[in-house]
Order: sequence, then structure tokens, then C-alpha cells
Amino acid sequence: MKIKRLAVSLDDLDWKILRALQENAKQTYSETGRLLNVAHSTIFERIKKMEEHGVIKKYTTIVNFEKAGLKYITAVMNITVDPKESENVAEKLSEFNNVLEVYTSLSEELLINVKVIAKDQSKLHSFIAHSVAPLPGVLKIRTALITKKHKEEGFPVSLNPHFSKEVAADE
Repeated sequence: MKIKRLAVSLDDLDWKILRALQENAKQTYSETGRLLNVAHSTIFERIKKMEEHGVIKKYTTIVNFEKAGLKYITAVMNITVDPKESENVAEKLSEFNNVLEVYTSLSEELLINVKVIAKDQSKLHSFIAHSVAPLPGVLKIRTALITKKHKEEGFPVSLNPHFSKEVAADE
């Protein structure tokens, strides 16, 4: 990893380390080193640098709540907002614990796309009516209930152009 004028530039080894961590973040530095044919001390140093410079934001556990016995519904809301209020609305939505993702997009109008969970439809309705709709700048809300999840993941390192040859070979 190189740092030039506060810009971070990752090399091949950094990308390989990130890919290995995405596949198994619990593996030790030694295991990662063996996998990549690199000394564990090099792996340790690279990972620490990427953590310090915000390339690696955090380590987390993805919980399958249904298998853990928790029932909930997931919905995606498309919220049309006044452009002058879009940042404020996005920030306010980001503060709610049941809001999983918040994105701003621009098509023919400014939209905020939100992924939200709720215990049931009644709780979802209450959240929309009492927390989302009253926000200054909210003009229209469209909500779609997710009825089946086919894939739910973060952005895979392997989609980086650095790995384009490997991705093409996998397909």
C-alpha cells in the first residue's frame, strides 16, 4: 500500500489480502500468509496499515435472523425528496436502528433509497407514518416488501478491476 498526498493506492498483495479476509475474516495472519505465500508479519503490517487508513472499515458478523428464530420483514423504500433537504433527510434516516442502508440517487427526481426492517407490517407502517413521512423535505414514499431474498452480500473485492481476469475465469 502506498500513500501519496493522503490518497491510498493498493497493490496486488493488498487486494489479495482483502479478498482473503472477505472470504474468511477469522483466519489468522499465519493462515493468510500461507494462503498467499507471504510471511505472517507482512500480512500483519499490511492489514494494520489498511485499518489505520480506513481501507478496512470494520469486521462484523452477518447474522441470519430467521435461523436465529427472529421473525421480521424487510422493505425497500423509495423516498422522493426536495433537493434542498436531501442530505438532511438521508442523515436523519441513517440514525434509525431499523434502517440498514441509505442511498441517494438521481433520476428524473432526487430519490433516497432505504432498506429497512420491522417486526411486522404494523410496525413498518408506524415507522413510515411517524418517523419518515414527517421529515422536512419528504415529498413521496413508495414502499415494497421483500418477499424472498435471493442474494444479500457486501461488495466483493473480486469485482475490483484488479481481479477482472480471475472474475472472467470464474464465470
